[in-house]
Amino acid sequence: MAEMKRNFKDSVFTYLFSEPKYTRELYLYLHPEDQNVTEDECRLITTENILAIGEYNDLGIQVRDKLILLVEAQSTLSPNMPLRMLMYLTSAYKAYIKENDLSLYSTKAMVIPRPELYMVYAGNQVHVPEVMRLADLYEGHGDADVTVKVLRGEDDSILGQYVAFCKIADEQRALYGLTRETIQETMRICQEQGILIPFLASRRKEVIDIMEMLFSQEEVWEMTKRELEKDARRKGRQEGRQEGRQEGLQEGRQEGHQERDALYTELLRKLEPLGRGNELLAAIMDRAKLFDLAHEFGLQV
Repeated sequence: MAEMKRNFKDSVFTYLFSEPKYTRELYLYLHPEDQNVTEDECRLITTENILAIGEYNDLGIQVRDKLILLVEAQSTLSPNMPLRMLMYLTSAYKAYIKENDLSLYSTKAMVIPRPELYMVYAGNQVHVPEVMRLADLYEGHGDADVTVKVLRGEDDSILGQYVAFCKIADEQRALYGLTRETIQETMRICQEQGILIPFLASRRKEVIDIMEMLFSQEEVWEMTKRELEKDARRKGRQEGRQEGRQEGLQEGRQEGHQERDALYTELLRKLEPLGRGNELLAAIMDRAKLFDLAHEFGLQV
């Protein structure tokens, strides 16, 4: 099997479907009528993760006249998903126009790929809508709409197997937390149940590396959130006694949190490719360590 290049921002979802064989299988899941499509016709498009914690991509595929955007499997439904997909779509069309040297100001109508928007649902909610619409977020009437189809993958297709993988991972995480045991148990159970066998057998190390990286990111964000909440409560107790300053305190606190979040995010981006993501966990608890890391990478604290 040819070696697959793994991007720093890959999730298991994007890594799986970046393999041409599985990209085509995914497309055929969505368009079973198009059996003569080839792997070469299924071109991947990068879509930067929006409105979610973590640093990874979602999935975009251009196949002939279709532009297909999919969001990483979600275990909970967010009513804001159509807005997120609209932002993806805008970005994808902007890249398409630039790549094909087109002009928005031309007197000739452009021909652009037809959009198809999907969200993959991997939760256990029984009543799940088949579609989600941007218009549902409006107060009153609006002239624009975006429709996102919800995929549940309740079969043995490549998408169905990925959804099963996600559910098993969520169950093991509930038992063992953000630990390597969760990852090992997920891999073991998938093997026993015949889920993604060829992929996990050939890419086991890469999948484990991706899951560990994402767990590390989530752990950092959870610790950051707890520390920020603790800091806010402490400041609130100290400063809340001073009347007439609540509005200023709130603004200052938000600004400080944003700056700290930005620092943690930038450090994580620099540390993860070096295999040093765990150092940020120590830096969150140790201000001297935080100063050292910031100095090393030329960042301001």
